[in-house]
This record gives sequence, structure tokens and C-alpha cells, in this order.
Amino acid sequence: MTNPIDAALDELADEFELLGDWEERYRYVIELGKDLAPLTDAERSEDNKVRGCASQVWLVTEPQADGTLTFRGDSDAHIVSGLVAIMLRLYSGRAPADIAAFDAKAALDRLGLSEALSSQRSNGLKSMVARIQRDAQEALANLG
Repeated sequence: MTNPIDAALDELADEFELLGDWEERYRYVIELGKDLAPLTDAERSEDNKVRGCASQVWLVTEPQADGTLTFRGDSDAHIVSGLVAIMLRLYSGRAPADIAAFDAKAALDRLGLSEALSSQRSNGLKSMVARIQRDAQEALANLG
């Protein structure tokens, strides 16, 4: 059985492919970030802050009744908001086991983000993924 996150990745990869060069892709990533639902001031807390990002990034994890995890997030930088939006498209609404099993590094490589981003942005993206994976692991531990 394939991981449902793979379908979201396929969709994103197709969208990136249509855009061609990285200038267009950056614009698209920024547009994705503009569509994020805003977080409340209370949600922009230290507890929700993602460590390891050069920009300010907040990530809210909400366990759902069906066992899936919903993620919401935001950043104070446009391009990073777009990267948050990409992470949410991949991970939000998914089962913790699917999140834990997903190869995020391969996904970022497939999208070309690994080589297109500065090392600071790449590290921030890895920190976001690590946080999402950690929350999924905690949810799995709570199920067992």
C-alpha cells in the first residue's frame, strides 16, 4: 500500500515541473504561503516555535478524533511561509504512521528544494520536518 503523502508529493512535483525555472517556482512557493490561514497571537508562542529556522516559524499540531494530525503554521518570511505551506500539503490530515514512514529527504530532493534553497533555509526546512515527525511519533506512542 502506498503512503497517501506520496499522492500529495506527486501533485506538488507535477506543479513544480510545469513552472520550469526556479524564479517561477519561488514565486509559486511565496503564493502558496499567502494562502496559509493566519495563526492567532496565542498560537505564535514559544511552545509552537520551530527551533533551527533562521526566520520565525510557528507550527501548531492538532490531533483529530479519527487519529490523524492536522498541522497549521506560519512564518514571518514570505518564502518560508511558502515552505510551511508545502509541508502542510504533504503532512496535514495524515495518520501519524504515514507521517513517520514518509521519506522527507527524498521528497525534498524530488521537488528540487534541497539544492534550490540556501543552507540556512534547508536547515530550517529540516527542522520543520523533524518537528512534524516528532509530533507524529508522540501521537503513535500515545496510541500504543
